[in-house]
Amino acid sequence: MRRLLEVQQKLLPDLIPVMRKRYELLQAIYHLQPIGRRALAQAMMTTERILRGEVDILKEAGLVDVSPVGMSCTAEGLRLIDQLAPLVDELFGLNELAQQLKQRLGVREVIVVQGDADSSQWVKRELGRVGARLLRQHVREGDVVAVTGGSTIASVADHLSPSAAFRTVQFIPARGGLGEKVELQANTLVSAMAMKAGGQYRLLHAPDRLSPDAYQSLMSDPQIADVLALLRSARIVIHGIGDALTMARRRKYTDAELAELLRAGAVSEAFGYYFDEAGRIVHRIPSLGLQLADVKRAEVVLSIAGGRSKAKAILSFSKQICENTLITDEGAARAMLAEEMT
Repeated sequence: MRRLLEVQQKLLPDLIPVMRKRYELLQAIYHLQPIGRRALAQAMMTTERILRGEVDILKEAGLVDVSPVGMSCTAEGLRLIDQLAPLVDELFGLNELAQQLKQRLGVREVIVVQGDADSSQWVKRELGRVGARLLRQHVREGDVVAVTGGSTIASVADHLSPSAAFRTVQFIPARGGLGEKVELQANTLVSAMAMKAGGQYRLLHAPDRLSPDAYQSLMSDPQIADVLALLRSARIVIHGIGDALTMARRRKYTDAELAELLRAGAVSEAFGYYFDEAGRIVHRIPSLGLQLADVKRAEVVLSIAGGRSKAKAILSFSKQICENTLITDEGAARAMLAEEMT
């Protein structure tokens, strides 16, 4: 198939760019469906006029359905997305990009999806789809799966489906709550994952950032102690990687505390730890939940983060933990490789 496409491309030099554009359009419709033409044009950063012609082609091919509520992907369209995925990764250079990044970072595995989550809403959904696929591949009966919060991890939950392997699996929140959108909190996501996959879950009723007195008090609570014991036995960890200052602001750090993080050179955040560009811990918060040592003991660690703006944060965290699988996007991958070459 690859050889045939290479021959066809000699006759039609724009074959691959056109194929890529329509494949991305089909993916966007699938992830955002049902969606109107105007909203889709905004998501694809194009005009409705240009989009109309492309959608008509997909519709005539039986890949897209157009109704009063919006456009959606047909069963045939979804089949095509799944069938083309391995070939697309090769044709669009995603496999090569992933291999280069794996060698530069020294991590166990890298998977790169199309696009840039900073500019395309559907890319975050694609990161979640790949995360869900890898979780299904790795999960075993009786596993404990530790899960952090965030919009990208929420996309993983969206793509899970019932499976016999999940019946005895327990989803546990890796951290307490940040006090923001409840739908993106780890407690909410573990319940959603268990519901979608047909598994079980436990909750961790504690804020993410604690005073020393509150920390000691909660540590003595039998129910919390039970959840923490389960959490430390997690074989699989699914987590995001945050920009240091963004995460600090979400935790309501004061201006003085933010200034201290800047002076320390904090670049990334994960599990309540802040890391500099070299991957060194420069700050950590006293909180209940998964500790860095627990993450390093886990057999499977799925690190999911995308967007060009996350490049430095991902590079920083990867220098701290290398026995992980990184799921990222083109925007972040190319920015990381450019950073490493400077």
